[in-house]
Amino acid sequence: MKAVYAKGVSADQPLTMLEVGDRPVPASRPYWSTIDVSAASLNHHDLWSLQGVGLDAKATPMILGTDAAGALQDDISGARGLKAGDAVVLYTVIGSDGAGVGPGERRSILSERYQGTMAEQVSVPSANVFAKPENLTDEEAAALGTSWLTAYAMLFSAARVKPGDTILVQGAGGGVSTAAIQLAHAAGIEVFVTSRSVERRERAVALGADSACEPGARVPHKVDAVIESVGRATWSHSIKSVRPGGTVVVCGATTGDQPGAELTRIFFQDIRVQGNTMGSREDFARLLRFVAHADLHPVLDGSYGFDYADVAFARLQRGDVFGNLVLHP
Repeated sequence: MKAVYAKGVSADQPLTMLEVGDRPVPASRPYWSTIDVSAASLNHHDLWSLQGVGLDAKATPMILGTDAAGALQDDISGARGLKAGDAVVLYTVIGSDGAGVGPGERRSILSERYQGTMAEQVSVPSANVFAKPENLTDEEAAALGTSWLTAYAMLFSAARVKPGDTILVQGAGGGVSTAAIQLAHAAGIEVFVTSRSVERRERAVALGADSACEPGARVPHKVDAVIESVGRATWSHSIKSVRPGGTVVVCGATTGDQPGAELTRIFFQDIRVQGNTMGSREDFARLLRFVAHADLHPVLDGSYGFDYADVAFARLQRGDVFGNLVLHP
């Protein structure tokens, strides 16, 4: 089958490790299901994999991709009653509760220990397969598993924000930030965002942000929580913008993971710093219901056939994206 995969890893020249070609179809295994992939989203995790972050060179060649939408090959028995041919989306975390894996296997994400979604077919534990929200196209649904799930978990599980609260989203434009804006706005939360780009600030406001400013600028008032994925470039601003007793939730560090800690301000103002990687299977189920009920649609900034994966990866590496990029077989 055709797939987009890492043929190796390179910290300095990751895109040279990107390959498109034939890979074996998924092997059948008990309590796992195979999906015919129609769309797979591209995330920073895929770039990091090519750099060797989370992916050992010994595990290559490894099919990339953490998210997908497509059609289920065989029936899944149980309460959800999914049938062959149903349109489905995938929860990408493997082994978080032992579903579908052997005793003692550690938690991982697709494309780290198990082959990823950028292929004509992908296999995952059956418990990780969910019906696709009917209001979404396959390409929109493919964006839910990583960026939208991360944003949902950061807001409602990690930061525990509620209607009437205020958040600051650092770095408007990426998949997590655009998802956080839309989810928070739909939940009745006031949203401030930052971006160096005037165009991106305007687009963020159009998505539902209440205010947009340049990085480092004073926000209209202190916020209850900060959604932080930028790292060193915005960390000080995040700590200064959150209210005493508020929360800074961190899911990434695209500009570096060694900022000044601002420890005095953190302990003196009782600020909580909370890390977040993805979300639980229960979070994903709630996210799917929320997206359907509020009729939310992930922002797509490009769709590429597998043969043009190098173009999509290069755009993501340059930061030339607002929302999500999607690949399809």
